Amino acid sequence: MKRVFFNLAIVFAAIGMVAFTNHVETKKVSAANSKIVWKGYKVTGEHAGTINLKSGSLDFDHGALVGGSFTIDMSTLAVTDLEGEYATKLAGHLTSDDFFGVANYPEAKFVIKKVVSRGTPGDYKIVGDLTIKATTQEIKFGAKVTEENGKTTAMADITIDRSDFDVRYGSGSFFEKLGDKTIYDEFDLSIQLVTE
Repeated sequence: MKRVFFNLAIVFAAIGMVAFTNHVETKKVSAANSKIVWKGYKVTGEHAGTINLKSGSLDFDHGALVGGSFTIDMSTLAVTDLEGEYATKLAGHLTSDDFFGVANYPEAKFVIKKVVSRGTPGDYKIVGDLTIKATTQEIKFGAKVTEENGKTTAMADITIDRSDFDVRYGSGSFFEKLGDKTIYDEFDLSIQLVTE
């Protein structure tokens, strides 16, 4: 009789474990098919370009986004609104110690901490930690997730304050009387992550 109760206890424990086990599916993000576009602003205009994703993954529970992370290869920063030596010069300046110090900080990383549904399927508010130049700050933004032909695409437009990450060059937050040489602290990232 004790053996019967013991076996039943094991069965119920197993059922309980199955019942409470989450169904998180991790999807690897394709670096080749994903895209990141940046745009920066200054008093006299703006510049734009691209930067490559290095790696990433997105976590889903019953089709709903619940987590994930991605890493950006800072050494791939390119300028697209200029040509030739002007584009090369600006890209070199942005990757230098004046801005992102890519030689010492070759990667930037974002890790999702919280995902909140906005009520519409695929529409989320994301809360997570962004690390640039060894400084980590929490950021929040909206994201849209869709699925087509077996691939999942996550898109987000993010505004980042570079002064939060000790990127000081030309910033009115750190230097006075810059006048028309001021480069605004906020820059935009338009991110599209596509799973494999």
